Amino acid sequence: MARTLISLMGLLLLCCLAEAEYLKYKDPKQPLHVRVNDLVSRMTLEEKIGQMTQIERGVASAEVMKKYFIGSVLTGGGSAPARQASAEAWINIINDFQKGALSTRLGIPMIYGIDAVHGHNNVYNATIFPHNIGLGATRQVDVALDPDLVKRIGAATALEVRATGIPYTFAPCIAVCRDPRWGRCYESYSEDPKIVQAMTELIPGLQGDIPAGSPKGVPYVAGKTKVAACAKHFVGDGGTINGVNENNTIIDRHGLLAIHMPAYYNSIIKGVSTVMVSYSSWNGIKMHANQELVTGFLKNTLQFRGFVITDWEGLDRITSPPHANYSYSVEVGIKAGIDMVMVPYNYIEFIDDLTFQVKNNIIPMSRIDDAVRRILRVKFVMGLFENPLADDSLVDQLGSQEHRELAREAVRKSLVLLKNGDSTEVPLLPLPKKTSKILPLPKKTSKILVAGSHADNLGYQCGGWTIEWQGLSGNDLTRGTTILNAIKNTVDQQTEVVYQENPDANFVKSNNFSYAIVVVGEHPYAETNGDSMNLNIADPGPNTITNVCGAVECVVVVISGRPVVIQPYLSYIDALVAAWLPGTEGQGVADVLFGDYDFTGKLPRTWFKTVDQLPMNVGDPHYDPLFPFGFGLTTKSRQTS
Repeated sequence: MARTLISLMGLLLLCCLAEAEYLKYKDPKQPLHVRVNDLVSRMTLEEKIGQMTQIERGVASAEVMKKYFIGSVLTGGGSAPARQASAEAWINIINDFQKGALSTRLGIPMIYGIDAVHGHNNVYNATIFPHNIGLGATRQVDVALDPDLVKRIGAATALEVRATGIPYTFAPCIAVCRDPRWGRCYESYSEDPKIVQAMTELIPGLQGDIPAGSPKGVPYVAGKTKVAACAKHFVGDGGTINGVNENNTIIDRHGLLAIHMPAYYNSIIKGVSTVMVSYSSWNGIKMHANQELVTGFLKNTLQFRGFVITDWEGLDRITSPPHANYSYSVEVGIKAGIDMVMVPYNYIEFIDDLTFQVKNNIIPMSRIDDAVRRILRVKFVMGLFENPLADDSLVDQLGSQEHRELAREAVRKSLVLLKNGDSTEVPLLPLPKKTSKILPLPKKTSKILVAGSHADNLGYQCGGWTIEWQGLSGNDLTRGTTILNAIKNTVDQQTEVVYQENPDANFVKSNNFSYAIVVVGEHPYAETNGDSMNLNIADPGPNTITNVCGAVECVVVVISGRPVVIQPYLSYIDALVAAWLPGTEGQGVADVLFGDYDFTGKLPRTWFKTVDQLPMNVGDPHYDPLFPFGFGLTTKSRQTS
């Protein structure tokens, strides 16, 4: 009897303890601030610093997540579970990391991030959209900007990112590129801050429309089909001297706020979840150490309530050479207002260093608590606590036909027609599909020539940040349609399409071609590797232009991440099209070349005559472009004629 009584009392005590252990932070009915404060109050210093730590997939494991309370994992450019990994493979590895995070004392889920900057570009079979410079060129038929297109691209990208179990993308880049010599210029929508502001519609596409009446600056993510976004790189990354990546932007405060800051206002109003800091400096002060702008302006003046994240090894690069004085970098970076650190490899060093500085009152606990509150706020808003594990319900969204059609539409709208015959009375474009009609009698099966290093190269067409960080050459990197295949898909079946990458003039002259399409441009690059002081078309492109266009009527399609040197060859060229970096859906190029749709695109940046003019932006006193900002000829499609 006594034993039974003791057992009953024990059960009663356990029930009471269970009721007492009600955890407010796990209750989705509780207000956001209550959940955040409740969880922060329960956390140890080690758990807090773990939340501030983001590590690369290659050094992550369930055990590491649990032991160090890691708050975030990322996939770096080109990092994948396997070559051509399936959506399911991505889901499995991410869920494994997540289970490690959930097994910790407080069960705080980690947030997984990836650079999905023109579609889900790290992942095989994903839809690759045009890079931002192309989207900045998109116009509707009435020449108005088309931010709704960008919003739809954001929504499609969110679905494809979620299809692989990932809830966070490091996009959009809202840099205002003021010098095309910068290797990241294609990540910028325009030299004009107004266009960049309009293109922040990508954010509600990625995250969902922020509800009416939401408090300013509070992040918002609308459930399991949306992802957290990241406005980057704060601030002035597109204004560095001579376009040198990660360099110094010399401009007064008024200029910084008027040119480089406006898109951040829009991003915060639209509920952007995170902001990434720039490697660059403003008037000699590294942005990763700039407390005045990160805390004073972004957090206090603009009332941004999401979290601020470093760029890859951003703390290391505060010093020159990088990592020369890591303790100093940690101190000034965290004090500046950085909340999460993309370490990404040497996480034990970061954790130990930051722990030491907090315990020795070098960095105040209040700064750590602010960082952790911001990180948790995003995680709660996203629903990560309620739905931490991914499932395979969206895998069919990856590279779906609907998304490919959207990308094809974006390609069509991004093309800018710079020249179309020597006079408007005799335009070359749109091209005829059945070219025998324009041949003299007697009629015979006609031939067209397609030439150039970029005509049949999906990797060149997609550019950097595609499967690999620096991009790739060739057609086996992912699934898509090259411009050559798009042309073959479009012309009449009786029209012979001859492809020669770099034919000599005699070959061109001797083959009685009706016309030629030459596709040339830049090779893929990313970041510093793309910095260029000459901006030349890659060899043998110039030779291909002169050989082909000197012998037959030709249209030149330029595949590039920015304006390139074209003036010396312009007299050879009958029609000239800027196609930027169109992505996997090359059929969109043929759609417009052959008149199924109009040319409507307008230059989002100035096309220079010579690099000696640079930097040169619209409104400058020395403005003397080859093609001015906003320029773009139109055609009348066969649908509307």
